[in-house]
Amino acid sequence: MPYKFKNHNKLTLAIHSTDESFGFAYRENNNSENFFTKKFEKDLCNNLIVDFTNFITKENLKRINKISVSIGPSNFNASRQIIVLARTLAQQINCSLDSFSSFELMAKRIATQNNIYYINNSFWIFKRLKRRGYIAGKYDICISEKPNNKVTIKETVLPKIFKELKNIEPSYQAEYSDTEDLKELLNLSNKNSSYNTWEKALPLYPISPIN
Repeated sequence: MPYKFKNHNKLTLAIHSTDESFGFAYRENNNSENFFTKKFEKDLCNNLIVDFTNFITKENLKRINKISVSIGPSNFNASRQIIVLARTLAQQINCSLDSFSSFELMAKRIATQNNIYYINNSFWIFKRLKRRGYIAGKYDICISEKPNNKVTIKETVLPKIFKELKNIEPSYQAEYSDTEDLKELLNLSNKNSSYNTWEKALPLYPISPIN
């Protein structure tokens, strides 16, 4: 049975994984936040559930009205397991489930660090693979008209496999950051006013489990 929300102070929950770690975060309507990150261990499946139940109380679990999950590219097993967790929670709680690629979460940070706003209208993020080329995605920079000059990033090419990187300048190497990516996962979800069902959240698997 879905939870009945009585407390008006709702939570947005974020679930994220990188190549080496996973994490959770939640943000209340009053903007207070809580974060948890951890390096992978051998038994990720059991550890994921245990760490999640230790991270959030039953009372806070009932206050969740939106979940946001990263779909990769990242560690294959971790991506699969965190998406299963997010889908299960969204189905049981009967709440919206937003999903974003891992590259989209780091795009604004990379654009800021490299001052791309003042140089180009778009850029690429890539990740070199051990034996199969690259994974790369494209991101457009959108700046609203004055006086706000608000900057947003739009993912125009979902991360996918490239044998070689040609004609994708400028391009920047993917840089995961547990806490910053979790914050952006919350930010993007809070900006999204549409309701997304749990069935739409699917893992992004540009490569097989064996790279």
